[in-house]
Amino acid sequence: MQKKRHWFWNFLIVFTVIVCIFAFTAHYKNWVKVEQDHIKILSGIYYEKIDIATIKQVEMVDKIPAMNRINGFSALTKEKGVFRDSLVDAKVYVYIDDLTHPKIKLVHHDSLQLFLNFSDSVKTRQLFDYLSLKVEENRSNITQ
Repeated sequence: MQKKRHWFWNFLIVFTVIVCIFAFTAHYKNWVKVEQDHIKILSGIYYEKIDIATIKQVEMVDKIPAMNRINGFSALTKEKGVFRDSLVDAKVYVYIDDLTHPKIKLVHHDSLQLFLNFSDSVKTRQLFDYLSLKVEENRSNITQ
């Protein structure tokens, strides 16, 4: 005769599976929300909210520079986390879904860097075009 498993262990197993699925979904891709005056980037436990007015430079790059990881992870073609650029000794935030595609490099608040792309290169290009336009508008408003 088999013993019945206690309800607590069943609950714990189901809860653990749900937490693992949630963690995978949260890190699976970059969740970006562009609003009129700021951009929000969420990838797992990493979150950035950047005012578009503080963006100083937007450019497309093929490679990210060599950096030391402070925390984060790399898996296949994904690279996420906080890194330290050894040349300028500054934190760099990396939200890359596919290392083989071009990346958006944002410089904001004068010297903070952020690298971002999506697994869909068309979506990356659309975001780059939008941010480039907004940065140019901000520059022209400042000079007038």
